Amino acid sequence: MTDDERGQTMVRVDTAETGQDDAGRPDPGAGGRRAGVRRAIRACSRPEPWKRGPVLAALALLLGVSMPLHAWIPNQVGNLGSLVESFLPWFGLLVPVLLAAALWRRSASAVVASLLPVMVWLSLFGGLLGDRSRPGGDLTVASHNVGADNPDPARTARDLIASGADVLALQELPPQARGTYENELARTYPHHTVQGTVGLWSKLPLSDVRPVDTQMDYGPLAATKPTDVKMTYNRALRATVATDQGPLAVYVAHLGSVRVNPRAGFGTVHRDRGAQALGKAVAAERNGRVVLLGDLNGTVDDRAFGGITSRMRSAQEVAGDGFGFTWPASFPVVRIDQILVRGVKPVNARVLPATGSDHRPVVAAISW
Repeated sequence: MTDDERGQTMVRVDTAETGQDDAGRPDPGAGGRRAGVRRAIRACSRPEPWKRGPVLAALALLLGVSMPLHAWIPNQVGNLGSLVESFLPWFGLLVPVLLAAALWRRSASAVVASLLPVMVWLSLFGGLLGDRSRPGGDLTVASHNVGADNPDPARTARDLIASGADVLALQELPPQARGTYENELARTYPHHTVQGTVGLWSKLPLSDVRPVDTQMDYGPLAATKPTDVKMTYNRALRATVATDQGPLAVYVAHLGSVRVNPRAGFGTVHRDRGAQALGKAVAAERNGRVVLLGDLNGTVDDRAFGGITSRMRSAQEVAGDGFGFTWPASFPVVRIDQILVRGVKPVNARVLPATGSDHRPVVAAISW
């Protein structure tokens, strides 16, 4: 550095420190910056902004704690814990509301407290915001609750064929539409089975097909009903699909519906009993490669599915794009239609456009 350069540097430093320009005149820009910094320091050091909005700060902290500790929310009263877990990703919408309220109240404590739920939400769901899918896959599976009130089952069947699925599971098959699905799907899927209200169509041979008891009948009178009567409303099956890489166990299930009632709360009795039975069936499955397809009427965050999710992974969470909400079809807000796997690798997963059903179909490609 030359003497001239050193001199210019000293002048700039002196100017910054003194707030004067080269000619010794006051530098209005430097004074304004110093005044702004002083105002910010004084504003933060005053007790008033930290005392404002204690309720908002408390709500932000409560939100930040409740999301990671959702399993501690009791289910004894109206299944509140399961209800919270079903819509857990949407809790993130409360953060900008709290933050806006904190800024409006000029509450420094509430603004700082709002950072906790932001970090917690990102740690829980930030990984689902991007696209985790990859091209390829050895086998494509699909699942769809076709809806008992579907006005055009033939079109729905054609839409599902267009997905390119090798194995296709259908739930809520009404008796009056069963023949339509069988006729439309027969050419593409030469192998199929229907057990009650669920069915499985496959391009590959099926074997060891049997119903799975999800305990829709419960109590002392359940054992008195004949098998042919129970099969009319059976809602789960198990089959073996013969692939080039070996046998694949496929489960298809439509668990009991849930209800939200102001008096009774979140009604999940039938669904939870079915989830426990299905979890036991999966746990007893001897085949190391397992795929579960179906409308489970619940999200994978719901504690009711612990017996299943402790042994299986969600294809959407591993290899999907976004959250993959499926219900209601017109404006999905929750994912209750699932593809869960064990012993195989999800490569990509996606939600298909709406059909005539109130659910959207789901598709996933898996590899060995």
